[in-house]
Amino acid sequence: MPALILTDRTTVHVDGTEAEHFLQNLITANVETLETGCVRPAALLTPQGKILFDFLISRAPESGFHLDIATELADDFLKRLTLYKLRAKVSFDRQANTAVMAGWDSSTPDGALVDERFPRSAAVWRLYGSSAESDAHQADWDRLRIAHGVAESGSDYALSDVFPHDILMDKNHGVDFRKGCYVGQEVVSRMHHRGTARRRVVTVSGETSLPASGTSVQAGTKPVGELGTVTGNRALAIVRIDRVADALAAEDPLTADGVAVTLTLPEWTGLSFQPDNQTAADA
Repeated sequence: MPALILTDRTTVHVDGTEAEHFLQNLITANVETLETGCVRPAALLTPQGKILFDFLISRAPESGFHLDIATELADDFLKRLTLYKLRAKVSFDRQANTAVMAGWDSSTPDGALVDERFPRSAAVWRLYGSSAESDAHQADWDRLRIAHGVAESGSDYALSDVFPHDILMDKNHGVDFRKGCYVGQEVVSRMHHRGTARRRVVTVSGETSLPASGTSVQAGTKPVGELGTVTGNRALAIVRIDRVADALAAEDPLTADGVAVTLTLPEWTGLSFQPDNQTAADA
């Protein structure tokens, strides 16, 4: 059972009689439809529709919600939540001592939650407060994310620099286009319904080992994106899929610092590089 403690993650417990209403009107995901037993991707956006904080949300066993976020973002995230609280009957508690464990390729252990960012066939789960022993490494987790096109801030993109569509949140339950307003909703909804988005997460496969994160991905001589998480000859990247489609049609080479690469959209998204399927976020 591959599993590891994610030492760079922490949880914030949001509770109170108005916790669900508060979050529903603030974040991208639909909190009201969130089922027990799963963790759902979500984001708090800027008014311009870009991701200010990305996290995973789940229903806490006792009451309220667990928000699973990068440890380095937790303090600023709490300040932002407090800013929006006003008179809402809601409380925030950073649970610094709660371990965050991820696992995959096995039956889900008791108390674990299905990670909705991945296809169900991958059997990826999250477990909070577990004292179980890790038997996997960070590189194993990175390889899993790369294989399924699951990007995370810091490793794959900078906060306030991408729209939810860019990181496939419109495909993995991270954005709900039918619920009411939330911060940045108007921009994201307009982008979705007009089909103006053009950036997407792809898996990059190199003929040899790939260069470091941040290296430009080129279509001929034109940049189309840059590498995020890299392990060996595989990586994630957020690219302009319209430019990749043009390059493929023209048979222009795709490279990263001279290394020939192949770009693949995650199969679970149903997306392709054809123009009529372009629904990613524009730069």
